[in-house]
Amino acid sequence: MVSVGTIVWLSSELMFFAALFAAYFTIRAVSPGLWAQETQLLNVPFASVNTTVLVLSSLTCQLGVFAAERGQVGRTGSVFQVKGWGLREWFVLTYLMGAVFIAGQATEYVSLMQEGVTIPSSAYGSVFYLTTGFHGLHVTGGLVAFLLVIGRTFVARKFTHEQAVSAIVVSYYWHFVDVVWIGLFATIYLIQ
Repeated sequence: MVSVGTIVWLSSELMFFAALFAAYFTIRAVSPGLWAQETQLLNVPFASVNTTVLVLSSLTCQLGVFAAERGQVGRTGSVFQVKGWGLREWFVLTYLMGAVFIAGQATEYVSLMQEGVTIPSSAYGSVFYLTTGFHGLHVTGGLVAFLLVIGRTFVARKFTHEQAVSAIVVSYYWHFVDVVWIGLFATIYLIQ
């Protein structure tokens, strides 16, 4: 039931992001000259690296889910023996990768603001910061969820099926956030 509820909730989130995409394309269609001028300021190579970090975090998240399904909470052996990692190690790595992504977004925001691209500066700035900002808030929510799942594994005396389901549900959310970013990245950075 929890998985189904999460999928229904993510469907509503999908509609929210669909509205943001619609706003982006609508405003872009009305102001093509503005788009040509403003998109030149985007650092596509930097954003590509940042995107790669986020997309790879989906892989580490899924490896954590596989560990949870096996009932392996912590690592077996040395921290350098990746094959022996459990849910905690994979989710900590995923958390760190998500934090790097957010730090990259913040760095990009500072760079664009120095170039004069802000929310009130133009329609482009408004739509850029709304779409990427709301996505960043969703990533931050995912980071909090990872901390809760990791913390729960330390508090619980025994790893249960419910904890594995929690890890799976968080992974659904994280994969959703990654897929949305791939769409945003393609829309904002590649289709200029």
